[in-house]
Amino acid sequence: MCGRYVSTADPATLAVELDALDETGDGSSGRDGRGPDYNVAPTTEVLTVVARHDGEDPDGPVRRRIRRMRWGLVPPFAEEVGGSAPLINARSESVATKPSFARSLRYKRCLVPMDGWYEWQVEPAPDGKPRKVPYFMAPADGSRICMAGVWAEWRDPRNPKAPPLSSTAILTAQSVEQLGNVHERMPLILPPERWDAWLDPDSLGHPDLIVPSVEAISAIEIRRVSAKVNSIRNNGPELLQPDDGAGDQMVLL
Repeated sequence: MCGRYVSTADPATLAVELDALDETGDGSSGRDGRGPDYNVAPTTEVLTVVARHDGEDPDGPVRRRIRRMRWGLVPPFAEEVGGSAPLINARSESVATKPSFARSLRYKRCLVPMDGWYEWQVEPAPDGKPRKVPYFMAPADGSRICMAGVWAEWRDPRNPKAPPLSSTAILTAQSVEQLGNVHERMPLILPPERWDAWLDPDSLGHPDLIVPSVEAISAIEIRRVSAKVNSIRNNGPELLQPDDGAGDQMVLL
């Protein structure tokens, strides 16, 4: 699964990199719009990339757009926001059949750009107690990656005049290659050659695209990092520094 990640790009930079329109209305990418986010957590507003027709006119040109969305998909049929655990991930094997995600897969697909993501392993410690050890996974060359995502728009049934809430979930797959040594699940990296087909608003989904790219995965480097990342209160570049395990790790209760 993917439960925390790093996003340091600002919307303007992404717009240039991806030849997209910046529709965020601001110039920063971090938590609450305050800059780079080294510990992106569920329910945070995150940057996403969609492709939509101008003015939603089916005959208008299609353009990539940078938008902010809540990380944790809220299905259109939900009665309220936050009524259950946020739907931050969608399993690629079942996304087409799950009621919460099926319509989004057909009509609302997106990319979730990031620098890399965190996973945790339970490892024994000298005192015999199991400890949760964080690892950071990112391209060895420092390049940005984009995960396959789906999104939805939710309208408050109690306040129909309120603006819709846009939200997203990241697709995951069974881990392969070196990533299987860290966790059984991994976010689904989409290489650039798949982006246009995935985002195409006029298609009804591409099952052949939601399979892992071995080439993209082989470029991922894994390193153990500080247990400071376990708390979302910690948010800075020091979270990405390699850690030799000498410090205390979080003990599982």
